[in-house]
Amino acid sequence: MASQPAHLVHGMGTAMEAPTWPAITADEAEAVLARFPAAGRMTGLHWHSPRPFSAATLVHATQGAFLLKRHHASVRSIEGLAEEHAFIAHLAGAGVSVAEVMATADGGSVVARGEWSYELFREAPGADLYRDSLSWTPFFTHAHAHAAGVALATLHLAARDFMAPARRPQPLVASFTILPAADPIAAAEVYVAARPALAAFLTPRPWRRDLARLFGTLGEGLPALLAAQVPLWTHNDWHPSNLLWAGDGSVRTVFDFGLADRTCAVHDIATAIERTAIQWLKLGQGDDAAIADPEAAIAILSGYATIRPLSRADIATIVRLLPLVHLEFALSEIDYFAGIVDDPDAATLACDDYLVGHADWFLSAAGQDFLERIGGEGPVR
Repeated sequence: MASQPAHLVHGMGTAMEAPTWPAITADEAEAVLARFPAAGRMTGLHWHSPRPFSAATLVHATQGAFLLKRHHASVRSIEGLAEEHAFIAHLAGAGVSVAEVMATADGGSVVARGEWSYELFREAPGADLYRDSLSWTPFFTHAHAHAAGVALATLHLAARDFMAPARRPQPLVASFTILPAADPIAAAEVYVAARPALAAFLTPRPWRRDLARLFGTLGEGLPALLAAQVPLWTHNDWHPSNLLWAGDGSVRTVFDFGLADRTCAVHDIATAIERTAIQWLKLGQGDDAAIADPEAAIAILSGYATIRPLSRADIATIVRLLPLVHLEFALSEIDYFAGIVDDPDAATLACDDYLVGHADWFLSAAGQDFLERIGGEGPVR
């Protein structure tokens, strides 16, 4: 009998790699599924996710199909997942199509087994058109970008009365403590000091000088602009492969709220543009001037504005945010690679190429042109 191909996941570049976290086995899935009575009895595993920060598999059972997701407890605890699940439940109650979080026999939503935390979602409606796409993959069409903007604004409307506080510090969350601070370098020092592995990794590096340079050249006036924004729970990872699609090209379902936190609407919009309108995996490959698609960014903004109009101040804040919006998640990635998985090469890549390199691109002629196009052509009420 031919052996099954090895399970591979997305790496930090374009190549597939061996997973940090082993694939979920059939015996493991069956044992966990037994804790979720509404799922029924497992009949088989049908797909393993290529995403790298956790393990996930599509489980078929007698009561339907489900996505079983497993996290190391150091990445997501029961309490950390409960924060996400509360937001998902609120959105569902407000009419947003999200993946249904399944309940355990005791009424919870997370199963803890040994060093792992598990969550289970019912398979959601919509076509998974971008299932195997890498991070920073653009939308297939500007029409998809426009539809994603519509869906993001709809989610923001539903989130307005979700009043949970910001999430507790944990890895791989797009927090919001440095960017709005009057002294962002002091805020960054607090952030780093609270994460020993990150602090140890950064100690021999001129990271304060790098951040001071980036905020000095790209962040002028940002704290005041953000102070005018209303706090809001947001998705913070709005890219094509976190959306399921209807036949008419609209967004049918939103999922993967792992980076969700209390930020503000323009932070989420800027993140969506940064994730999808710039092909970062092509940076340094020979044509850095051609990696951005301002029309895709404008399509996201135009779609958003059909549901929630954007003011000139909103557009100005998005433009100012874009070069730095990745900063806190990049620091969180460095902490994850340096501490939890002990991968200094990936931590170095996240630091040099992502944290600093992405911001530096915005200082180039192409980056400045990208920002000017958005500022000049973005829809305003």
